[in-house]
Amino acid sequence: MENKKKVKICTLTTISKTMDWFIVDSMRNLAKNGYDVTLVCNMEKGFAERNQDYAKCINLPMSRGVSLSDLIKMPWKLYKLFKREKYDVIYYTTPNVSLYASIAGWLAGTKCRFYNQCGLRYVSFEGKKRAVFKAIEKFTCKLSTTVREQSPMNRQFAIDEGLCPAKKISVVGIGGTTGVSLQQVDCFDKAESKRSLREKYGIPQKGFLYGYVGRVNADKGINELITAFCELQKKHDDIYLVLVGMIDDTNPILPVNMRIAKENDHIFLTGNVPPSEVYPHMSMFDVLTHPTYREGFGKVLQEAMGVQLPIITTNIPGPSEVVESGVSGILVKDHDAKDLAEKMERIYADKEMRDSIAKAGRKRAETYFDRPIMLNNILKDMNKTLGI
Repeated sequence: MENKKKVKICTLTTISKTMDWFIVDSMRNLAKNGYDVTLVCNMEKGFAERNQDYAKCINLPMSRGVSLSDLIKMPWKLYKLFKREKYDVIYYTTPNVSLYASIAGWLAGTKCRFYNQCGLRYVSFEGKKRAVFKAIEKFTCKLSTTVREQSPMNRQFAIDEGLCPAKKISVVGIGGTTGVSLQQVDCFDKAESKRSLREKYGIPQKGFLYGYVGRVNADKGINELITAFCELQKKHDDIYLVLVGMIDDTNPILPVNMRIAKENDHIFLTGNVPPSEVYPHMSMFDVLTHPTYREGFGKVLQEAMGVQLPIITTNIPGPSEVVESGVSGILVKDHDAKDLAEKMERIYADKEMRDSIAKAGRKRAETYFDRPIMLNNILKDMNKTLGI
Protein backbone atom coordinates (compact mmCIF):
# COMPACT_ATOMS: atom_id res chain seq x y z
CA MET A 1 0.00 0.00 0.00
CA GLU A 2 2.92 2.34 -0.65
CA ASN A 3 2.03 5.87 -1.78
CA LYS A 4 -1.60 5.23 -0.89
CA LYS A 5 -3.72 6.49 1.97
CA LYS A 6 -3.39 4.15 4.93
CA VAL A 7 -6.37 1.99 5.75
CA LYS A 8 -7.61 2.84 9.24
CA ILE A 9 -8.56 -0.28 11.15
CA CYS A 10 -9.99 -0.41 14.66
CA THR A 11 -9.58 -3.83 16.27
CA LEU A 12 -11.62 -4.75 19.33
CA THR A 13 -11.73 -7.56 21.88
CA THR A 14 -13.48 -7.61 25.25
CA ILE A 15 -10.30 -8.17 27.28
CA SER A 16 -6.62 -7.70 26.51
CA LYS A 17 -5.72 -11.37 27.13
CA THR A 18 -7.69 -12.30 24.00
CA MET A 19 -5.95 -9.53 22.08
CA ASP A 20 -2.54 -10.76 23.28
CA TRP A 21 -3.18 -14.40 22.49
CA PHE A 22 -5.00 -14.20 19.18
CA ILE A 23 -4.86 -10.76 17.57
CA VAL A 24 -1.76 -8.62 18.16
CA ASP A 25 0.55 -10.57 15.83
CA SER A 26 -1.80 -10.16 12.89
CA MET A 27 -2.34 -6.47 13.67
CA ARG A 28 1.39 -5.86 13.92
CA ASN A 29 1.74 -7.46 10.49
CA LEU A 30 -1.06 -5.29 9.06
CA ALA A 31 0.73 -2.22 10.44
CA LYS A 32 3.94 -3.32 8.70
CA ASN A 33 1.95 -3.51 5.48
CA GLY A 34 0.52 -0.01 5.58
CA TYR A 35 -2.49 -0.19 7.88
CA ASP A 36 -3.15 2.44 10.55
CA VAL A 37 -4.04 0.25 13.56
CA THR A 38 -6.02 1.06 16.71
CA LEU A 39 -6.51 -1.54 19.46
CA VAL A 40 -9.52 -1.26 21.80
CA CYS A 41 -10.14 -3.55 24.79
CA ASN A 42 -10.27 -3.71 28.58
CA MET A 43 -6.51 -3.41 29.05
CA GLU A 44 -4.39 -5.01 31.69
CA LYS A 45 -1.31 -3.23 32.99
CA GLY A 46 1.48 -3.20 30.42
CA PHE A 47 -0.67 -3.95 27.37
CA ALA A 48 -0.41 -0.47 25.85
CA GLU A 49 3.34 -0.32 26.44
CA ARG A 50 3.82 -3.64 24.62
CA ASN A 51 1.86 -2.53 21.55
CA GLN A 52 2.19 1.24 21.22
CA ASP A 53 5.15 0.95 18.82
CA TYR A 54 2.75 0.04 15.97
CA ALA A 55 -0.77 0.86 17.20
CA LYS A 56 -2.84 3.41 19.06
CA CYS A 57 -4.20 1.73 22.21
CA ILE A 58 -7.52 2.70 23.80
CA ASN A 59 -8.58 1.28 27.15
CA LEU A 60 -12.31 0.53 27.32
CA PRO A 61 -13.28 -1.11 30.63
CA MET A 62 -16.03 -3.69 30.13
CA SER A 63 -17.14 -7.04 31.50
CA ARG A 64 -16.70 -10.50 29.94
CA GLY A 65 -19.93 -11.63 31.55
CA VAL A 66 -23.50 -10.55 30.83
CA SER A 67 -23.87 -6.86 31.70
CA LEU A 68 -26.97 -4.77 31.08
CA SER A 69 -24.96 -1.66 31.93
CA ASP A 70 -22.39 -2.45 29.23
CA LEU A 71 -25.13 -3.25 26.72
CA ILE A 72 -26.50 0.25 27.23
CA LYS A 73 -23.23 2.18 27.46
CA MET A 74 -20.74 0.46 25.17
CA PRO A 75 -22.50 0.84 21.79
CA TRP A 76 -22.86 4.58 22.45
CA LYS A 77 -19.20 4.97 23.46
CA LEU A 78 -18.05 3.05 20.41
CA TYR A 79 -20.42 4.94 18.13
CA LYS A 80 -18.82 8.22 19.19
CA LEU A 81 -15.33 6.76 18.62
CA PHE A 82 -16.21 5.40 15.17
CA LYS A 83 -17.88 8.65 14.06
CA ARG A 84 -14.93 10.72 15.25
CA GLU A 85 -12.15 8.57 13.81
CA LYS A 86 -13.91 7.49 10.59
CA TYR A 87 -12.30 4.06 10.43
CA ASP A 88 -12.30 2.20 7.14
CA VAL A 89 -12.61 -1.12 8.99
CA ILE A 90 -13.76 -2.19 12.42
CA TYR A 91 -12.59 -5.71 13.24
CA TYR A 92 -14.06 -7.36 16.32
CA THR A 93 -13.57 -10.66 18.15
CA THR A 94 -15.28 -12.17 21.25
CA PRO A 95 -19.06 -12.09 21.82
CA ASN A 96 -19.63 -9.04 24.02
CA VAL A 97 -17.58 -6.42 22.23
CA SER A 98 -18.62 -7.85 18.86
CA LEU A 99 -22.27 -7.15 19.67
CA TYR A 100 -21.47 -3.62 20.85
CA ALA A 101 -19.16 -2.84 17.92
CA SER A 102 -21.51 -4.22 15.27
CA ILE A 103 -24.33 -2.01 16.58
CA ALA A 104 -22.08 1.04 16.84
CA GLY A 105 -20.48 0.46 13.45
CA TRP A 106 -23.84 0.06 11.74
CA LEU A 107 -25.13 3.27 13.34
CA ALA A 108 -21.91 5.13 12.48
CA GLY A 109 -22.04 3.96 8.87
CA THR A 110 -18.64 2.22 8.92
CA LYS A 111 -18.41 0.51 5.54
CA CYS A 112 -16.47 -2.60 6.58
CA ARG A 113 -17.71 -4.24 9.78
CA PHE A 114 -15.61 -7.40 10.12
CA TYR A 115 -16.69 -10.02 12.65
CA ASN A 116 -13.94 -12.51 13.53
CA GLN A 117 -16.24 -15.18 14.92
CA CYS A 118 -14.67 -17.89 17.04
CA GLY A 119 -15.81 -20.37 19.67
CA LEU A 120 -19.59 -19.83 19.52
CA ARG A 121 -20.76 -19.37 23.10
CA TYR A 122 -24.36 -20.49 22.66
CA VAL A 123 -23.54 -24.06 21.58
CA SER A 124 -22.80 -24.94 25.22
CA PHE A 125 -26.22 -23.75 26.40
CA GLU A 126 -29.65 -25.37 26.38
CA GLY A 127 -33.28 -24.24 26.23
CA LYS A 128 -34.19 -20.57 26.41
CA LYS A 129 -30.64 -19.52 27.23
CA ARG A 130 -29.37 -21.15 24.04
CA ALA A 131 -32.14 -19.50 22.00
CA VAL A 132 -31.36 -16.04 23.40
CA PHE A 133 -27.61 -16.26 22.82
CA LYS A 134 -28.09 -17.73 19.36
CA ALA A 135 -30.36 -14.80 18.50
CA ILE A 136 -27.65 -12.40 19.68
CA GLU A 137 -25.12 -14.20 17.48
CA LYS A 138 -27.43 -13.94 14.45
CA PHE A 139 -27.97 -10.25 15.16
CA THR A 140 -24.22 -9.58 15.34
CA CYS A 141 -23.72 -11.42 12.03
CA LYS A 142 -26.59 -9.49 10.42
CA LEU A 143 -25.04 -6.12 11.32
CA SER A 144 -21.60 -7.23 10.08
CA THR A 145 -20.57 -6.92 6.45
CA THR A 146 -18.04 -9.79 6.65
CA VAL A 147 -17.84 -12.78 8.99
CA ARG A 148 -14.60 -14.73 9.28
CA GLU A 149 -15.00 -18.31 10.45
CA GLN A 150 -12.02 -20.13 11.91
CA SER A 151 -12.31 -23.24 9.75
CA PRO A 152 -14.33 -24.77 6.89
CA MET A 153 -16.40 -26.88 9.32
CA ASN A 154 -17.16 -23.81 11.45
CA ARG A 155 -18.22 -22.03 8.26
CA GLN A 156 -20.61 -24.83 7.36
CA PHE A 157 -21.95 -24.91 10.93
CA ALA A 158 -22.72 -21.18 10.78
CA ILE A 159 -24.57 -21.66 7.48
CA ASP A 160 -26.50 -24.71 8.72
CA GLU A 161 -27.47 -22.87 11.92
CA GLY A 162 -28.76 -19.94 9.89
CA LEU A 163 -26.34 -17.51 11.55
CA CYS A 164 -25.10 -15.99 8.34
CA PRO A 165 -25.45 -16.37 4.54
CA ALA A 166 -22.54 -18.11 2.85
CA LYS A 167 -21.66 -15.07 0.72
CA LYS A 168 -20.66 -13.12 3.85
CA ILE A 169 -18.25 -15.72 5.22
CA SER A 170 -14.50 -16.01 4.71
CA VAL A 171 -12.01 -18.61 5.99
CA VAL A 172 -8.25 -18.00 6.16
CA GLY A 173 -6.24 -20.76 4.48
CA ILE A 174 -7.34 -24.14 5.83
CA GLY A 175 -8.36 -22.33 9.00
CA GLY A 176 -6.83 -20.71 12.05
CA THR A 177 -5.77 -17.48 13.68
CA THR A 178 -2.08 -16.59 13.96
CA GLY A 179 -0.64 -20.11 14.10
CA VAL A 180 2.56 -21.09 15.87
CA SER A 181 5.92 -19.31 15.74
CA LEU A 182 8.27 -22.16 14.89
CA GLN A 183 11.16 -19.70 15.06
CA GLN A 184 10.37 -19.05 18.74
CA VAL A 185 9.75 -22.74 19.41
CA ASP A 186 13.14 -23.68 18.01
CA CYS A 187 15.17 -21.03 19.82
CA PHE A 188 14.77 -22.17 23.43
CA ASP A 189 16.27 -25.17 25.23
CA LYS A 190 13.35 -27.58 25.60
CA ALA A 191 15.19 -30.01 27.87
CA GLU A 192 16.25 -27.24 30.25
CA SER A 193 12.75 -25.70 30.22
CA LYS A 194 11.28 -29.09 31.08
CA ARG A 195 13.75 -29.62 33.91
CA SER A 196 13.44 -26.15 35.44
CA LEU A 197 9.65 -25.84 35.19
CA ARG A 198 9.01 -29.30 36.62
CA GLU A 199 11.34 -28.38 39.46
CA LYS A 200 9.49 -25.07 39.96
CA TYR A 201 6.07 -26.74 40.26
CA GLY A 202 7.28 -29.81 42.14
CA ILE A 203 6.54 -32.28 39.35
CA PRO A 204 8.87 -35.32 39.28
CA GLN A 205 11.25 -35.29 36.32
CA LYS A 206 10.32 -38.87 35.37
CA GLY A 207 6.59 -38.50 35.97
CA PHE A 208 4.17 -38.79 33.03
CA LEU A 209 2.62 -35.36 32.62
CA TYR A 210 -0.71 -34.58 30.96
CA GLY A 211 -0.89 -30.87 30.20
CA TYR A 212 -3.60 -28.37 29.35
CA VAL A 213 -3.22 -24.73 28.24
CA GLY A 214 -6.12 -22.27 28.21
CA ARG A 215 -8.85 -20.89 30.41
CA VAL A 216 -9.73 -23.26 33.23
CA ASN A 217 -13.48 -23.43 32.73
CA ALA A 218 -16.33 -25.83 32.03
CA ASP A 219 -16.54 -25.19 28.27
CA LYS A 220 -12.94 -26.34 27.85
CA GLY A 221 -13.84 -29.77 29.20
CA ILE A 222 -11.92 -29.38 32.45
CA ASN A 223 -14.58 -31.25 34.46
CA GLU A 224 -14.15 -34.27 32.19
CA LEU A 225 -10.37 -33.92 32.23
CA ILE A 226 -10.16 -33.96 36.03
CA THR A 227 -12.61 -36.88 36.22
CA ALA A 228 -10.67 -38.88 33.61
CA PHE A 229 -7.34 -38.14 35.27
CA CYS A 230 -8.59 -39.26 38.70
CA GLU A 231 -9.78 -42.55 37.17
CA LEU A 232 -6.35 -43.17 35.65
CA GLN A 233 -4.65 -42.19 38.89
CA LYS A 234 -6.27 -45.20 40.58
CA LYS A 235 -4.14 -47.42 38.31
CA HIS A 236 -1.00 -45.35 37.80
CA ASP A 237 0.86 -43.53 40.55
CA ASP A 238 3.38 -41.91 38.19
CA ILE A 239 0.95 -39.66 36.30
CA TYR A 240 0.43 -35.91 36.81
CA LEU A 241 -1.78 -33.18 35.39
CA VAL A 242 -0.93 -29.49 35.00
CA LEU A 243 -3.51 -26.86 34.04
CA VAL A 244 -1.82 -23.79 32.59
CA GLY A 245 -4.10 -20.76 32.46
CA MET A 246 -6.39 -18.45 34.36
CA ILE A 247 -9.31 -19.78 36.39
CA ASP A 248 -12.40 -18.48 34.60
CA ASP A 249 -15.11 -17.65 37.13
CA THR A 250 -17.59 -16.63 34.40
CA ASN A 251 -17.89 -20.28 33.32
CA PRO A 252 -16.66 -22.18 36.39
CA ILE A 253 -15.95 -25.87 36.66
CA LEU A 254 -17.86 -27.85 39.28
CA PRO A 255 -16.88 -26.92 42.85
CA VAL A 256 -16.03 -30.56 43.61
CA ASN A 257 -13.56 -30.62 40.71
CA MET A 258 -11.98 -27.33 41.71
CA ARG A 259 -11.51 -28.74 45.20
CA ILE A 260 -9.90 -31.87 43.74
CA ALA A 261 -7.61 -29.74 41.55
CA LYS A 262 -6.43 -27.79 44.58
CA GLU A 263 -6.10 -30.74 46.97
CA ASN A 264 -4.81 -33.55 44.73
CA ASP A 265 -1.00 -33.49 44.98
CA HIS A 266 -0.71 -34.84 41.42
CA ILE A 267 -2.64 -31.90 39.90
CA PHE A 268 -1.09 -28.45 39.46
CA LEU A 269 -2.72 -25.08 38.72
CA THR A 270 -0.20 -22.57 37.39
CA GLY A 271 -2.52 -19.59 36.93
CA ASN A 272 -2.14 -17.31 33.94
CA VAL A 273 1.21 -17.25 32.14
CA PRO A 274 2.29 -14.69 29.51
CA PRO A 275 2.25 -15.77 25.85
CA SER A 276 6.07 -15.89 25.84
CA GLU A 277 5.94 -18.66 28.46
CA VAL A 278 3.50 -20.95 26.66
CA TYR A 279 6.05 -22.85 24.59
CA PRO A 280 8.41 -23.46 27.55
CA HIS A 281 5.47 -24.69 29.65
CA MET A 282 4.39 -27.05 26.88
CA SER A 283 7.92 -28.47 26.76
CA MET A 284 7.41 -30.09 30.18
CA PHE A 285 4.29 -32.01 29.02
CA ASP A 286 4.30 -35.57 27.74
CA VAL A 287 0.95 -35.01 26.01
CA LEU A 288 -1.42 -32.09 25.48
CA THR A 289 -5.01 -32.83 26.57
CA HIS A 290 -7.59 -30.37 25.21
CA PRO A 291 -11.13 -31.78 25.64
CA THR A 292 -12.97 -28.57 24.70
CA TYR A 293 -16.71 -28.39 23.90
CA ARG A 294 -16.33 -25.52 21.41
CA GLU A 295 -13.40 -23.97 19.62
CA GLY A 296 -12.52 -21.71 16.75
CA PHE A 297 -9.55 -23.53 15.28
CA GLY A 298 -7.51 -24.37 18.34
CA LYS A 299 -4.40 -22.19 18.36
CA VAL A 300 -3.08 -24.11 21.36
CA LEU A 301 -3.22 -27.30 19.26
CA GLN A 302 -1.11 -25.69 16.56
CA GLU A 303 1.37 -24.56 19.21
CA ALA A 304 1.55 -28.08 20.66
CA MET A 305 2.28 -29.42 17.18
CA GLY A 306 5.12 -26.92 16.86
CA VAL A 307 6.58 -28.07 20.18
CA GLN A 308 6.20 -31.64 18.85
CA LEU A 309 3.74 -32.91 21.42
CA PRO A 310 1.21 -35.70 20.95
CA ILE A 311 -2.34 -34.34 21.25
CA ILE A 312 -5.68 -35.55 22.58
CA THR A 313 -8.59 -33.28 21.66
CA THR A 314 -12.29 -33.42 20.85
CA ASN A 315 -13.99 -34.45 17.62
CA ILE A 316 -15.71 -31.11 17.00
CA PRO A 317 -15.36 -28.39 14.32
CA GLY A 318 -11.98 -26.72 14.66
CA PRO A 319 -9.89 -29.24 16.60
CA SER A 320 -10.86 -32.10 14.29
CA GLU A 321 -9.54 -29.98 11.39
CA VAL A 322 -6.30 -28.96 13.07
CA VAL A 323 -5.29 -32.57 13.70
CA GLU A 324 -5.61 -35.56 11.41
CA SER A 325 -7.35 -38.24 13.43
CA GLY A 326 -4.96 -41.03 14.37
CA VAL A 327 -2.08 -39.35 12.55
CA SER A 328 -1.27 -36.02 14.20
CA GLY A 329 -3.68 -36.33 17.12
CA ILE A 330 -6.22 -38.51 18.89
CA LEU A 331 -9.87 -37.43 18.86
CA VAL A 332 -12.35 -38.09 21.67
CA LYS A 333 -16.06 -37.47 22.14
CA ASP A 334 -16.87 -34.14 23.78
CA HIS A 335 -18.54 -34.24 27.22
CA ASP A 336 -17.31 -37.85 27.63
CA ALA A 337 -14.93 -38.48 30.54
CA LYS A 338 -14.92 -42.24 29.94
CA ASP A 339 -13.78 -41.93 26.31
CA LEU A 340 -11.21 -39.33 27.36
CA ALA A 341 -9.82 -41.64 30.07
CA GLU A 342 -9.55 -44.52 27.58
CA LYS A 343 -7.58 -42.38 25.11
CA MET A 344 -5.38 -40.96 27.88
CA GLU A 345 -4.64 -44.54 28.98
CA ARG A 346 -3.82 -45.58 25.42
CA ILE A 347 -1.35 -42.78 24.81
CA TYR A 348 0.26 -43.33 28.23
CA ALA A 349 0.91 -46.97 27.39
CA ASP A 350 2.22 -46.55 23.84
CA LYS A 351 5.43 -44.54 23.45
CA GLU A 352 5.72 -45.47 19.77
CA MET A 353 2.28 -43.93 19.17
CA ARG A 354 3.26 -40.78 21.08
CA ASP A 355 6.41 -40.33 19.03
CA SER A 356 4.62 -40.92 15.73
CA ILE A 357 1.83 -38.44 16.50
CA ALA A 358 4.30 -35.82 17.71
CA LYS A 359 6.43 -36.13 14.57
CA ALA A 360 3.41 -35.94 12.24
CA GLY A 361 2.08 -32.94 14.14
CA ARG A 362 5.33 -31.03 13.75
CA LYS A 363 5.33 -31.70 10.01
CA ARG A 364 1.73 -30.46 9.73
CA ALA A 365 2.63 -27.30 11.65
CA GLU A 366 5.53 -26.60 9.31
CA THR A 367 3.27 -27.05 6.27
CA TYR A 368 0.19 -25.10 7.34
CA PHE A 369 0.49 -23.32 10.69
CA ASP A 370 3.85 -21.56 10.86
CA ARG A 371 3.16 -17.97 11.85
CA PRO A 372 4.55 -16.24 8.73
CA ILE A 373 2.24 -18.42 6.60
CA MET A 374 -0.79 -17.63 8.76
CA LEU A 375 -0.07 -13.89 8.97
CA ASN A 376 0.31 -13.65 5.22
CA ASN A 377 -3.02 -15.49 4.77
CA ILE A 378 -4.74 -13.01 7.11
CA LEU A 379 -3.22 -10.04 5.27
CA LYS A 380 -4.35 -11.40 1.89
CA ASP A 381 -7.85 -12.08 3.21
CA MET A 382 -8.16 -8.54 4.61
CA ASN A 383 -6.85 -6.98 1.40
CA LYS A 384 -9.27 -9.08 -0.63
CA THR A 385 -12.18 -8.02 1.58
CA LEU A 386 -11.26 -4.36 1.05
CA GLY A 387 -10.54 -4.75 -2.67
CA ILE A 388 -6.88 -3.77 -2.28
